[in-house]
Amino acid sequence: MTIPSPAGPEIEGPQNAAPQNAAPRNEGPRPAAPRPAVPRSGGSGGLGGGPARALQRVTASALGPYQSAVVRIGFAATYLFFLLREWPNRHELYGPDSPWHWDLARQLTNGNEAFSVLMWTDSTVWFEAVYALTLLSAAALLLGWRARTMSVLFMVGVLSVQNRSIFMGDGGDNVVHLMAIYLVLTRCAQVWSLDARRAARDAQRAAAGLPPLRDIVGPALWVLLGPVLVAATVMGGLGGTWWLPALLWTIWLSAAAWWAVNRYLPHGEPRTLLDVLANLAHNATLAVIMAEVCLIYATAGWYKIQGSRWQDGTALYYPLNLDYFTPWPALSDILGASGLMVMVLTYGTVIVQVAFPFTLFNRRVKNVLLVAMICEHAGIALLLGLPFFSMAMIAADAVFLPTAFLVWLGARATIGWRRLLSGLPGRSRTPEAGAFGPAHPPEAGSAKDGRGGTEEPRLQGGGGGHTLVG
Repeated sequence: MTIPSPAGPEIEGPQNAAPQNAAPRNEGPRPAAPRPAVPRSGGSGGLGGGPARALQRVTASALGPYQSAVVRIGFAATYLFFLLREWPNRHELYGPDSPWHWDLARQLTNGNEAFSVLMWTDSTVWFEAVYALTLLSAAALLLGWRARTMSVLFMVGVLSVQNRSIFMGDGGDNVVHLMAIYLVLTRCAQVWSLDARRAARDAQRAAAGLPPLRDIVGPALWVLLGPVLVAATVMGGLGGTWWLPALLWTIWLSAAAWWAVNRYLPHGEPRTLLDVLANLAHNATLAVIMAEVCLIYATAGWYKIQGSRWQDGTALYYPLNLDYFTPWPALSDILGASGLMVMVLTYGTVIVQVAFPFTLFNRRVKNVLLVAMICEHAGIALLLGLPFFSMAMIAADAVFLPTAFLVWLGARATIGWRRLLSGLPGRSRTPEAGAFGPAHPPEAGSAKDGRGGTEEPRLQGGGGGHTLVG
């Protein structure tokens, strides 16, 4: 990064050095040249300035890059750890040894038109393959590798495993179920991902006048998954709803369109149109995720108000004395023995959940309640033994975290990653790039040149993992 020299009469560079015999210059103040008046849009005299700026904002960029990245990492990690923990019990939970037999599951999925690839056959080999593929897709989505493809495979795996035995799990499964669908429509790999690092590398090559590296993995995934989608559609294996086949076919065909446009018209209007459509889908989905979180807390809080145990402040006492929800009996006994603490936590839970949707208009109050809810879920994980439910809810809460805090957190994580790798031979990192990509999301369609202007090398991935099924 070039640091410009400070401008001033005492600093002379090779371009502004005066000749030795030149006459002394008058260093007195000079009158400033009049500047032409530039009309300002969006003022009180302009019509539609506010809506125009809002439309420009939601179409020109994918908002909340750090928040969407945290949601991606949080839910991928939640389901990855769940699958790993239940690996010894997978056959009893979702496989051939489940009390909810395959024939019963097929009757249920036919009745409610649910989707599950585990219903294609009752083969044990097929179950093992689907379980392993779901686990690998969760790990790849966590790292942000081919996030567009992995989000689709992650959604298919989550829906398949959960719909196989819907009576297993807890309320956190419903949140993972919904968020797995929403992540497919977001550009959640703009930062903190291997896709972002690949996009930054392509941007550096474009700035140097070099073509982007040839992508082989993306087209190979597209060609591999295409026949599977065709066969599933023809055989009726995509469930009884219309939205899932429409979503899968739209993503598969749009991936081909992205690849063709990036290859043949990287700076044309079709590329801009695809960016606008992707940004609109991302921003709309991010708004839906926020509304979903508010709805979860609002309904939970108002339902609690109607319960007599929540009204008299004793609701927390009962789960603390159930063997099923006491992984630390001594700690639960200490907390349950204090009537004041039980009452404070019971009323505090209701107040926080009911009040949170109304605090979104005040940033400071919202952040305070957000910390309170995260601490509440951490306490649920510790006291009641529901770690994956708490992880899912904390990941959902992360969509409201302040950007400044997430940037600070990413910087600290990058520093720790560099220190971890500093002792390895042959590893060097530039100050601008972190472990999984640039420290800041790339600007849409422009990059700074050496003279302070802008040039137009398009990122091959668009900052969101858009290659041919990449």
